[in-house]
Amino acid sequence: MWWIITICGVIAAGFVWFRFYPTFGGRISREERLAFIANGARYSGGKFINLIPTSAGVSPSNLLAVTKEYLKDSKHRRPATTLSIDPVDPVEFTSGDQTRIIWFGHSTFLLFIEGQTILVDPMLGRTPSPFPAFGGKRYSGRPPLEAEQLPSLDAVLITHDHYDHLDYGTIKRIKDKVGRFFVPQGIRAHLIRWGVRADNIEELGWWDATTFGGLTLACTPARHFSGRRGFDQNATLWCSWVVKGRNTSVFCSGDSGYGPHFKEIGEQYGPFDVALVECGQYNASWEAIHMMPEQTVQAHLDVQARLLIPIHWGAFTLALHAWTDPIERIVTAARQMGVEIATPRIGQTVVLGDPEETSLVWWR
Repeated sequence: MWWIITICGVIAAGFVWFRFYPTFGGRISREERLAFIANGARYSGGKFINLIPTSAGVSPSNLLAVTKEYLKDSKHRRPATTLSIDPVDPVEFTSGDQTRIIWFGHSTFLLFIEGQTILVDPMLGRTPSPFPAFGGKRYSGRPPLEAEQLPSLDAVLITHDHYDHLDYGTIKRIKDKVGRFFVPQGIRAHLIRWGVRADNIEELGWWDATTFGGLTLACTPARHFSGRRGFDQNATLWCSWVVKGRNTSVFCSGDSGYGPHFKEIGEQYGPFDVALVECGQYNASWEAIHMMPEQTVQAHLDVQARLLIPIHWGAFTLALHAWTDPIERIVTAARQMGVEIATPRIGQTVVLGDPEETSLVWWR
């Protein structure tokens, strides 16, 4: 009898833990789910659906190949030493008229455009995990600016709810300095649970657009998936973002496999002055949800952007390739395809239109 009681206790404890551990985020209500359907979302059975068939994981047929690759020498999957960070002056960053971008490593970046300061994919934590004590640490040790050092943020844009893009600790630390949060459908529930006021969040579906501070913000498709608990896959939407001002336009891919949506975005909102497009954490086994670097360059061409800034690399090891493989491959592909590319150091300010906006090969 005692073992039955023990098992029941473990199950009950696990239920309570999954239910109340705040890092996992909030739960979407039945009314919200019905609203997704009423608003025409690609949503069925409590899950959002990609525009084209997409596998989000490793199939049983190639699991052995992935396992063998994982067991190979892994010394090049992380830098040998902590990466250096360029110093950042928040006051200088938010002054003047030129559009500026600071890449924090991985997919987080700070954007100053036509008087508005925007943080994209707020992940300033040390590791992309629900348990900060575990998981691979940030290559640079810390971000270029801690949450308390950030300037006042007019807006925060979130592409999806994975831990490497949406960090509980970061939201708790920045929520009171953010003018407004813009998120894809379903993510509102996470932010409300973490203390963000409901009236300070605007939730959008694919191809929805809104205006803010003289800018047009458009939630555009991506080819990916979502989830924070393990059993809530695709309960929230994933997206890319368009930020379009009077004189400057910016595209951010979020996480995405390659697909026809890039061309559709370019036709509707292009051309762009700059595109920040994911280029890392890929593998042939999950190519449908993370592009290969050569596909990143094609996606950049599809959205009709002038300057390419590769993101989703340089901070965490979330795949099996060498940590420099994404940037080496994308630089080679960009040269072959005649694409202008900027490879900023972590914390370096990229000023659009500056003849020195492209940087040195700093990762070697």
